[in-house]
Amino acid sequence: MNEDVNGHRHLLAIADVDRDFIISLLDSARSFAEVSTRPIKKVPALRGRTIANLFLEPSTRTRISFELAAKRLSADVISFSRTTSSISKGESLKDTAKTLVAMGVDAVVIRHSSAGAPKMLTGWVDCSVVNAGDGMHEHPTQALLDLFTMRERLGHLEGLKVAIVGDIDHSRVARSNIQALNKVGAEVLLVAPRSLLPERIEEMGVDITGSLEQALEWCDVLYLLRIQLERVEESRFPSLREYTLQYGLTKPRWQNLKRKPLVMHPGPMNRGVEIESSVADEVESVITGQVTAGVAVRMAVLYELLGGSHG
Repeated sequence: MNEDVNGHRHLLAIADVDRDFIISLLDSARSFAEVSTRPIKKVPALRGRTIANLFLEPSTRTRISFELAAKRLSADVISFSRTTSSISKGESLKDTAKTLVAMGVDAVVIRHSSAGAPKMLTGWVDCSVVNAGDGMHEHPTQALLDLFTMRERLGHLEGLKVAIVGDIDHSRVARSNIQALNKVGAEVLLVAPRSLLPERIEEMGVDITGSLEQALEWCDVLYLLRIQLERVEESRFPSLREYTLQYGLTKPRWQNLKRKPLVMHPGPMNRGVEIESSVADEVESVITGQVTAGVAVRMAVLYELLGGSHG
């Protein structure tokens, strides 16, 4: 976790944290998960603090998850979006940052279409910054909630065999997950056509296959990435039907497995593309569990930034 010259702590990328931080944060998230089971789902941990959600790229799950996390910690929340803020009128990110400073916020959670925007923001605001997804760079809290889900469901992370399937090249979720899984001692296998893989991806410490059948026989966790429909227009693969035939979790593939892996997806799912609808219904409890885990993990992140001895 980054710390600037003014003592503000930031979560910008999984690349910036180590194994001990990840495990400690997951332990903390387990404690916060218990809060969500109470009749009154609040603790006073961040009472008097103000958190700004600056979502300049479309988002539903992540934005709501961060809002719930902040409110369950008793923080005040200010929400900005591109459509409702002055940015839609031409105001720059730097100008918006100055506005946030004037408001005296304690942390900014930012989602932006440009890689590196959260890091740039740290130079303009006098508060903590959390990266909620920046371009094709990283999505650190998604990776942390995914690891939390794996550990809660399977009991451990070290030695886990995780196959990530889909458009690796454009996926910030994949990048953050690969780094996080490597740091906790898991093995990672990427499953995709070469046209959906970045150059020199092997340097990230992963294996690669073009065979989903091989991956299904090998893995403990099958992580399906959402296929963005515009990739067909870019000719990254011939058609959605062709992609599903080669890389989709179809009902026959699922039924033929003697040992079924934990199936995960960052959402929203393209039913009938990366996963057949009937299979999605069967594994939906894990995928909705990722959403629940997201609130607990983001509570832990915000508390780590602003609470305890660091507040």
